[in-house]
Parts: sequence; C-alpha cells; structure tokens
Amino acid sequence: DSSDDIEDVSLFDADDDASRRSKKSKIRHPVASFFHLFFRVSAIVVYLLCELLTSSFIACMVTIILLLSCDFWAVKNVTGRLMVGLRWWNQVDDDGRSHWVFEARKVSAQGSKTSSEAESRIFWLGLITCPMIWVIFAFSALFSFKVKWLAVVGMGVVLQGANLYGYIRCKVGSRKNLTSMATSYLGKQFLRQVRCLETLWSY
Repeated sequence: DSSDDIEDVSLFDADDDASRRSKKSKIRHPVASFFHLFFRVSAIVVYLLCELLTSSFIACMVTIILLLSCDFWAVKNVTGRLMVGLRWWNQVDDDGRSHWVFEARKVSAQGSKTSSEAESRIFWLGLITCPMIWVIFAFSALFSFKVKWLAVVGMGVVLQGANLYGYIRCKVGSRKNLTSMATSYLGKQFLRQVRCLETLWSY
C-alpha cells in the first residue's frame, strides 16, 4: 500500500525550524530592553510636552537632562552588553594617557549567540532613531529662535550621539578601519565631551 511510504521527517524538521525561530525572536532580557527605550523615549516626550504641562523651564530642563543622563549610563554600561554583546569605555594607562576601548563579544565555536534578533532590532532601532530626533529638535530650536532650549537639545545630541558612535565602533571596528571615515572627527569630539561629563559626574 502506498500509505506505508509516508515519512514524518519533514514534520520534525519543521518543528525544529519553528523552535529555532522562536529562540531567535525571544527577548531574553526584557528589563534591559524596556529601560533601553524608556529613558530616551521619556526624554523626548517630556521635551515635546513640557511647555504644555508646566511653565517652569528649569524643571523641564532638569528632568530632561536627568533622563538623558540615566539613558546614557544604562545604554553604555548595561543594555549594550546584555542585548547585543557590545561595550565601550575609557581607560587611563600608567602614563596618564586616556584610551577608548571598543569590544564585541566573540561568537562561540558552535556559532550560537547570546543575544536574540528581537533584542538586536530593539537595541539598534532605539540607538539610531532617537539621536536623529534630537538633531531634528536642534534645527527646530535654532530656526524658531528658541535659544534657551539649544543647551538641552545639544545635551541630547551629544550623549545619545556618543553612544551611537561608540557602538558603531564596537560593531564594525573589528572588520573595517574606521579612522578613514568622515565621522571619525565628529565621533572624537563626542567622546571628548562625554569624557568631560563623566569627570564632572564623578565629583
């Protein structure tokens, strides 16, 4: 009978493929994923709505800068390492010279990754989109003559732009020499200002 020739191998293969896809799409660090977006999105929302909610510019400025600072620390020290296996930091050698270090977690011999595709998409979407929004805010404040907001918007561009530059260096620095890129000078300026901010925060 021809029915005796039926095999279940394709069914098992489909189950294995579905299992692999579910593992790739699973968010393994939900708390880190939440805070990766929470602080930066909150800073943008406060900037857009603060004049409607309160007439105090100082309160708005302090709230936005606090959110941006929390976002910078969380993305630089926590979410990048957990969600995509990347990290960057500054270290001072014995001669007192400052060096920026960019690292990427190596893939295991089996080719498995500790980060999922869903987390990677969340990480890079938030990392790239939000600095672009702050750049738009900067041009808007400049052309609408809202001079008092330029310092706040500039802080958003510098802090989130520094994280973006740092993680791009981590991601592609091992495969391509970035010293010849046009963004190298701009990135160094970002990192220099961030280093100054970190020094101030340490006191």
